[in-house]
Amino acid sequence: MLTRILTAIVGITIGVIVIILSDTVVLDIAISVLTVGIIYELLSNCKCLQYKIHSAVCFIFAAALPFLTHYCSQSVIYIFSALCILAMMTGYIFYHKQLNFDKLCFMIASTILSSMAMCCMVRLKNMDSVHGKFFVVICLAAAWLSDGAAYFVGTFLGKHKLCPEISPKKTVEGAVGGVVGGTLILLAFVVVYQLIMKYNGHGFDINYIWVICVGLISGILSIIGDLSASLIKRQNNIKDFGKIMPGHGGVLDRFDSVLFVAPFMALTFEYVKMFN
Repeated sequence: MLTRILTAIVGITIGVIVIILSDTVVLDIAISVLTVGIIYELLSNCKCLQYKIHSAVCFIFAAALPFLTHYCSQSVIYIFSALCILAMMTGYIFYHKQLNFDKLCFMIASTILSSMAMCCMVRLKNMDSVHGKFFVVICLAAAWLSDGAAYFVGTFLGKHKLCPEISPKKTVEGAVGGVVGGTLILLAFVVVYQLIMKYNGHGFDINYIWVICVGLISGILSIIGDLSASLIKRQNNIKDFGKIMPGHGGVLDRFDSVLFVAPFMALTFEYVKMFN
């Protein structure tokens, strides 16, 4: 537990620094590094790194997409994505005896989906010149607060197993506590942000109904993301995706829920205003 807490403190400290410097290229670099880490863990644990050319294309795509999302148009992103897929398929022709189609599809799908999900945080930052940084913070908070609440409620009150075949330690009580507790903490988080901004001369009203909806839906998506990652680990007979974060595992172990929450946040923030 102590190791887990200390790692979280270090991670939060680095995250705060990145958010503070997010008006520069720092956020793009951070998202790029994290995405490459996620892709590396997926390819490594699913035994795909042996296909070196295809892995290299996956890493290039993951590393470049945050910068393309920030500085380029959608057309450029579409063309770049198509070229990467073309390179993967061309390599498949030359290495068809070593690489089967299932592995190829996994490498393409996991790289594109994970990279695009992570890049949603770049989009969130660029949505609003005043609140953009907080949009990124609230995206991470919505995923992680739910995870944290579920962990503690499940540890102390959990009795009924949620999905024992996928994740034996997760309980129904923990899931409910995560969704409800995460929503309440998120609501308090937003209120504190409002007070800080009002003190600094940026007063605004909060759409409380929207905040509650975001918290509840994000909590559910967080559980789905966590269970999806657990299923991948179980089918590949691994405990964690990596060891880079002591007490937490790999990058994907920490960002599995974010991969599901970030696209939801980016999509809905385009159409609904949290602050008026």
